[in-house]
Amino acid sequence: MSFRISIVLDRRGKTGKEDEAKKCPVKLRVFSKALKKDKRYNLDMNLTKAEFDTIWINADNKALRSSNKETRLKLQAIENRANEEANAMSVFDFAKFELKLFRKASDKNNVYYHFHLAIDKNLENDKISTAESFRYTLNSLKNFSEKIKKCPIERLTFQAIDVDWLKDYEKDMIANGKSFTTVSIYTRTLRVIFNNAIAVNDLNNEHYPFGKNKYKILRTKKVKKALSSLELKTLFKAKPDNSNEQKAKDFWFFSYACNGMNLKDIALLKYSDIKGDQFSYYRAKTFDKTAEKTVITIYLTEFTNGVISNYGIKDKSGYVFNIVDNNDDSTVQYKKIKNFTRYLNDHIKRIAKANALPEDISTYWARHSFATNSVRKGASMEFISEALNHSDLSVTKSYFAGFEDKTKKDFANSIMDF
Repeated sequence: MSFRISIVLDRRGKTGKEDEAKKCPVKLRVFSKALKKDKRYNLDMNLTKAEFDTIWINADNKALRSSNKETRLKLQAIENRANEEANAMSVFDFAKFELKLFRKASDKNNVYYHFHLAIDKNLENDKISTAESFRYTLNSLKNFSEKIKKCPIERLTFQAIDVDWLKDYEKDMIANGKSFTTVSIYTRTLRVIFNNAIAVNDLNNEHYPFGKNKYKILRTKKVKKALSSLELKTLFKAKPDNSNEQKAKDFWFFSYACNGMNLKDIALLKYSDIKGDQFSYYRAKTFDKTAEKTVITIYLTEFTNGVISNYGIKDKSGYVFNIVDNNDDSTVQYKKIKNFTRYLNDHIKRIAKANALPEDISTYWARHSFATNSVRKGASMEFISEALNHSDLSVTKSYFAGFEDKTKKDFANSIMDF
């Protein structure tokens, strides 16, 4: 074994005879041979040396009585469980060991517990949006488990979620007006939790309900929302009724003109990113997903320079736009960006309605409109893929697969324009 576990009386600093009558903390000692590291965990128990020797070192289980016997059994249970958790790991790791030891024995099979592990981990890594996705899924599961299955979410186990359970969940979601896309997102998120539990040896593969001949997650084809050339022209020439609508329109086209730049990336853009007639940034959405970080370079135009000039913070000491502050933590940033996005979407919809444009337009349409218009102008898939910072060409092709037939026809015709 690469570790050694024992129960000890921590008498460090107390070596004299006069100290033997003093109570000292009883601890779980774990020594990693590979790491040559010793850690001691407090067990919220204090004993004198004589008491510890009687209960643990020289104990005759049959001779122990009442409280001493209870204490002995408690310590033995702790040592046994510590050995079980350590033995379950292929490679001993203090962090994983601590995570498993200091929880209820039932937590390993508990869906609620593993959801909160995922939520906490993402919050620690400043992935606020991902943490929110886990929360939304957990709330949906809670509603179904408690109302339909009559099982409190805190008691829901992985073993209870089988193929039939998932089919019932899907059926209930659709009956309550949820889209196939929402069902797909929530069940994929639940699958992540199953995979996490398996990865830390809390769950066996035999209880995995997803995959071939099991529950199949609904596959939905994303409908790419993009404005046609005529609609883009109409929106650009539209006369806003007030400054809020003007701002929404300007930021929508700023995103469009910057290769469909995401609102979060716009909010986090700094003056230090701007060099002459261009600026560079890393896309926040994909930054942590790949080992190789790809910098995106955007060339400024008269329009985009105008937006920076009109809405940019004048002292030029930090962020370009007044969306987030330099001292905001990730949670505050997330809320501010979400509120700003909602504000823009609300006002761009008003412009759309007044100009007979699609009323479900949003800031996300700017990204797809950039991609679509690039295709219309004959840009190669490789160019669009690089501009959108896609991980590979297949992602870009999936964009094209979702565009309207007219776009495909225009693209086909354009290749004969020599």
